[in-house]
Amino acid sequence: MDMRKTVVIGFLGTTLDRRGKGERWQHWRPSIAACQHGDLLIDRYEMLRAPKERGLAQRTAQDMRQVSPETDIRFHDMVLSDPWDFGEVYGALHDFARGYDFKPDEEDYLIQIVTGTHVAQICLFLLTESRHMPGRLLQLSPSKPYSFGAPGTYRIIDLDLSKYDRLASRFSQEVSSATSFLKAGIKTREPTFNAMIDEIERVALRSDAPILLTGPTGAGKTQLARRIFDLKKSRHLVAGDLVEINCATLRGDQAMSTLFGHKKGSFTGALADRDGLLKAAHGGILFLDEIGELGLDEQAMLLVAIEEGRFMPVGSDKETSSDFLLIAGTNRDLGQAVQKGRFREDLLARINLWRFKMPGLAERRADIEPNLYFELERFGARTGEKVSFNKEAAQLFLKFALSSDASWRGNFRDLGAAVTRMATLSTSGRIGSDIVRAEITRLSEGWREMEPGDRQGSEDILSCVLSPEQLAETDPFDKPQLAYVIKTCRQSKTLSEAGRKLFAASRQRRKTNNDADRLRKYLTRFKLDWQAVQ
Repeated sequence: MDMRKTVVIGFLGTTLDRRGKGERWQHWRPSIAACQHGDLLIDRYEMLRAPKERGLAQRTAQDMRQVSPETDIRFHDMVLSDPWDFGEVYGALHDFARGYDFKPDEEDYLIQIVTGTHVAQICLFLLTESRHMPGRLLQLSPSKPYSFGAPGTYRIIDLDLSKYDRLASRFSQEVSSATSFLKAGIKTREPTFNAMIDEIERVALRSDAPILLTGPTGAGKTQLARRIFDLKKSRHLVAGDLVEINCATLRGDQAMSTLFGHKKGSFTGALADRDGLLKAAHGGILFLDEIGELGLDEQAMLLVAIEEGRFMPVGSDKETSSDFLLIAGTNRDLGQAVQKGRFREDLLARINLWRFKMPGLAERRADIEPNLYFELERFGARTGEKVSFNKEAAQLFLKFALSSDASWRGNFRDLGAAVTRMATLSTSGRIGSDIVRAEITRLSEGWREMEPGDRQGSEDILSCVLSPEQLAETDPFDKPQLAYVIKTCRQSKTLSEAGRKLFAASRQRRKTNNDADRLRKYLTRFKLDWQAVQ
């Protein structure tokens, strides 16, 4: 049985609700009629009115309370200079929806679309269809012929535009012209990346299935997950919180306890009951970054929790439940991890319905300039200091940042760190060319230290494609060469292009060249292929 309160939101009818004092009960008035139906008990009526109509609103409310004393009537002033101006009306109603404390788990919302101008009715329709107002439409009609005091009829319309193709196409222009919510927090000029963000936004609004974000560390997976949560929250698609965890930080009993909770005394150090992150994410979104680092036992329990919404806390003999949405992130090739027995194939199949690869900053060089100034704004918000580049310094930094000399190994983390350093060292709030030159040197030296010739840099690269066992079995003199090959592959679009770069000298001495085959055979020595190193 639905125990939620019923809340109606609608405009005061300046024509239909306005009747003479002596004859008002002889005419059908939609606001009063809404409260006269015995099978439609309205707990609260949110009445939108023009400030000049406060007298009419009070008289109408008195009559509504007369027929439905249990209805709480609240007024909201809607200031409109032109109630037939679509942009003004939509903007005012959009602001109302954003500021209203919707509680869809506790209240059932009916959007009354009989009163108000036709423009207002259309805008209410759009805001309900887009879930800015998480409710259904309420259509009221007088009986024909009208009899004294009769409430007429009502109809509740649950908008599902998949059933109304003509309506969906009719309003598609309004939807497509709206500013992308996700892009509002992501500075991008790359057409391909733009298209991917558009697709992610459509998926986030229409699907509750897990989303898998792949890509290198620092590419922005965490930021995107947070924007997806903000989008769903703004459209009232989730009521709970965003719960984040980097799975690389979880080990042993700690992993099970952190994710699924535990009972007091279930292991050494378990001094009290703990709910765990899956329980904390109930009604919201759980973001598991670096999900490929989870152990196989945790993966098995996570799969059950995703599919059935239940799991067993550590040390408990009773199952608990949590209704959450999952976003997973990884910088590893999970397909290869499945082949090596390090990741469950059934879990990958479950989270792989919507997979989006986040490109690194080197693949989004058109986005470096807008993100450069975005990072400056973030620095100012953190520190309260307004910092900017002078013209020559900005040109100098961008020339370097867009060149092949800038590898951006750490992606947006490198860019953010560079801006922080330059802004901190600036005087009088201006970043000059001398500060930029010093930062270019600092970045270049840092990246050079991580080149394959450095042992630690080599192992960092190899650890992304080889298991710990394979890494231990690889001879030390092979590691720098293999790391260099992998780096060259990642900087190339095809296997053939990488082969031409790697065999540029020896190919001149050969009558026939099959660089791709030579490279393929080399990778096979280490049980790798093109897809794995990419």
